[in-house]
Amino acid sequence: MTTSLFALRLGASEFTVGVLMALFAVLPMLLSVSAGRLIDRAGPRTPLLAALALLALGTALPFLFPRIESLYVATTLAGTAFMYVHIAMNSVFGAHGTPEQRAMNFSWLALGFSISNSIGPLVAGYAIDGLGHAAAFLVLAVFPAIGFVLVWLRRRPLPRPEAGAPGKRTRVLDLLRIRGLRQTFIVSLVLAMGWDLYTFLMPLYGVRLGLAAATIGAIMSTFALATFAVRLALPLFVKHIRQWVIIASAMAIAGLAYLLFPFFGSVALLMALSFLLGVGLGCAQPIIMSLLYEASPPGRQGEAVGLRTSLLNGSHTLIPLASGALSTVAGMGPVFWLLALFLLGGAWFARQRIE
Repeated sequence: MTTSLFALRLGASEFTVGVLMALFAVLPMLLSVSAGRLIDRAGPRTPLLAALALLALGTALPFLFPRIESLYVATTLAGTAFMYVHIAMNSVFGAHGTPEQRAMNFSWLALGFSISNSIGPLVAGYAIDGLGHAAAFLVLAVFPAIGFVLVWLRRRPLPRPEAGAPGKRTRVLDLLRIRGLRQTFIVSLVLAMGWDLYTFLMPLYGVRLGLAAATIGAIMSTFALATFAVRLALPLFVKHIRQWVIIASAMAIAGLAYLLFPFFGSVALLMALSFLLGVGLGCAQPIIMSLLYEASPPGRQGEAVGLRTSLLNGSHTLIPLASGALSTVAGMGPVFWLLALFLLGGAWFARQRIE
C-alpha cells in the first residue's frame, strides 16, 4: 500500500506501480528454492536474522532517498528478505509439536500475519497522512527491526524439520511428480494470486474513487481483520470439516467478492466486500501450508515451501504488470472480474479433489 501510494504521489503511472509490485517477486522467484534448501541444511535462525535485518533496511530506504528510483531498490530488497522470513517461519512452525498439531500451528502463524496485515495498513495510512509518504517507510521499518531483536535474544535453537537421507541427490522437479504436492501448488497459486493482487488493486481503486490514504488503509485493515477472525476459529473448523472442503468454499467466497467489487464505491460496502474476501482467502492459507508440509518428503519441507514461493512469485511478477496494463486500458472492472474467474475456477478444481 505505502509503495503504491508513494509511487502515485511521485507521478508514476499505474503500469509503473505494477512494475514496482512485480519487483517484490523477481528475486524470490529465482532464489526461493535455494533459500528453502539452505534453511533445510543450516536451520532457520541465521537466515531469519539476516532476512529481518535486510527487510528493515529495504523498508527504510525510501525515507533515506525519497525518489522513484529508491522504490525499485526497496521493493527488490524487501521482497527478497520477506521470502526468507516466510520460508524460515513456515519451517519453524511446521516442525513444532506433533503432526496432529500442524494445522493448528500454521493457524497460529497465519494469525500472526493477520495481525500484521491489520496493523500495517492502518499505521501506514495514518503515517502517510500525518508525517508524509517518505516518513511512513521509516515507521514501518521499525517492525522488522523489533523482530530481529526478538530472534537475536532467543538463545535456544529454533525447531527444525527432520533431516532427509544423507548424501541422497535430489532434484526440485521430483517434488512436482508428487500428486499431492502438485495439486496443492495449483490451488495455492490461485489463492495467492487473489491475496496479493488485493494489495495491488485496492490502493489503485481507492485513488480512482478519490479516497484518502487513511480511508484506504481502513478498508484494507477490514480485510486483515476478517483473516484474523476466521483464522482464530479455524482450528475448530479443521476438527469437523475436511481440509479440501474448506479450500473449495474459501475460493468460491473470494471469487464472489472480486466479482462484486467494481459495482460499489461507498466505503461501507468496500469494507464489507473486503471482509468477505478476507474470510475466503484467510481460512485457506494455513490449510494449504499444512497440506504442503504433509505431502513433502522428509528433509525437503523448506525446499517444497521454496518451490511454492518460486511458482507464486513467477506468477506475481507477471500478473501485476498485466493488471496494471489492463487497468490502464480498460479500467479496474475487467481486472476484478478476471481474478474472480480464476478463483471460481480454482473452487471447481478443489471440488474435483474432494470427489
